[in-house]
Amino acid sequence: MAQKAVHPSSAENAEQQPGSVRWRTVDIVVTAVLGVAFGAVFWAWNLFAEVASTPLDFLPPLKGLLNGVFLMPGVVAGLLVRKPGAATFASTIAATVSLLLGSPYGLIIVWYGVVQGLGGELGFLLTRYRSFGWGTAVLAAVTAGLSTAILDLSLYYPVSGEYPLWAFTLPYIAFTVLSSVLLAGVVGLLLVRALARTGALSSFASGRTRV
Repeated sequence: MAQKAVHPSSAENAEQQPGSVRWRTVDIVVTAVLGVAFGAVFWAWNLFAEVASTPLDFLPPLKGLLNGVFLMPGVVAGLLVRKPGAATFASTIAATVSLLLGSPYGLIIVWYGVVQGLGGELGFLLTRYRSFGWGTAVLAAVTAGLSTAILDLSLYYPVSGEYPLWAFTLPYIAFTVLSSVLLAGVVGLLLVRALARTGALSSFASGRTRV
């Protein structure tokens, strides 16, 4: 007897189509879990950065190198879930969790989470959420790095005699973007690929295709 054709579900179809905007329950749950996990990382990194920033006082722009960790959840979520809004959702959750765990920065950190997520989102938007390889990982990391550097400079380091453009502002942007590319972009994509190899991402396109 001829076997009946098996058709994939509409949810699976939505996941397989490049640039799909439909969110499934697993997308929401995994993005939230990523945010919570990175929120704990933020809390620990805040303790480390508080100590590590002091030796960098001889060249203050170098402190931008400490920013990359804060940009990881947005880029990682975007590479893993591959849906519009994933980067912003994960980054905002991470910032909120770090606040609840005792962030020294107060409520402003949630605003940072939103801005950093939107910054990473821009990188994926520029590829129309259709490419998730090295080029997109680096692009999303660059736009995320620029977002947090611009926010830092606007709120805390305005161009002035104390923070001149060439001596502080531009180097700070460069170090922040470099840190974002290395940690959020390179380490972020390697992390997604490592998870994919374990089979944990079988529900996602990122776990079924090599990028």
